[in-house]
Amino acid sequence: MAYGQSIWIYLILLFGIIVVPGMDMLFVLANALTGGRRAGLAATGGIMVGGAVHGLFGDLAVGLLTQLPYTLISILVLAGAAYMAWIGYTLLRSSIHVDAVGRADSRSLWRAFRQGTVTCLLNPKAYLFVFAVYPQFIRAEFGPIWSQALVLAALGVIMQLAIYGSLALAAGKSRDFLVSGPQVTIWIGRGVGAFFIVAAALTAWHGLTQFGGR
Repeated sequence: MAYGQSIWIYLILLFGIIVVPGMDMLFVLANALTGGRRAGLAATGGIMVGGAVHGLFGDLAVGLLTQLPYTLISILVLAGAAYMAWIGYTLLRSSIHVDAVGRADSRSLWRAFRQGTVTCLLNPKAYLFVFAVYPQFIRAEFGPIWSQALVLAALGVIMQLAIYGSLALAAGKSRDFLVSGPQVTIWIGRGVGAFFIVAAALTAWHGLTQFGGR
């Protein structure tokens, strides 16, 4: 797989995991609806800081993995693929919908920003995601490990800005879409789940062919 293809698959996975309604998305909407667009964008900024920390964690994890024997790397790559498949399976079986978007206790832009950062940082699934996904898309033949990891982290932050920032700017319509169209959000989640399973299979195949024979 070429580097460009690898990045595109990563972007699709990233878009899928961020666009599925969750804690971060609802926090941005709640702030935008109760404090206006600026509050929603402030909350988005805080979540982006949290996303950057997740990216740093992924960078460190990949750096540590490169020091391990190939057999152990292969096992960890397969474990990451299994985790991706589990995410896909749970999304396929889920019925994600949003009943309501509650009020956010944000009295200032700084508070919305700070709470957004904390909300993102305290999400354990994000750490598991980057630990499982980053090693699948960083390969020695693509160049320096640190620069590849930096690109993945930057893309994650940019994707958060694009999705959550857009929701903040169109908070009312976004809320109506999520609340009044449960079937749409359900099928978004299931579509993302199917792609995660396909990506997990490709990752497992790469892990077996790339490291299994060494």
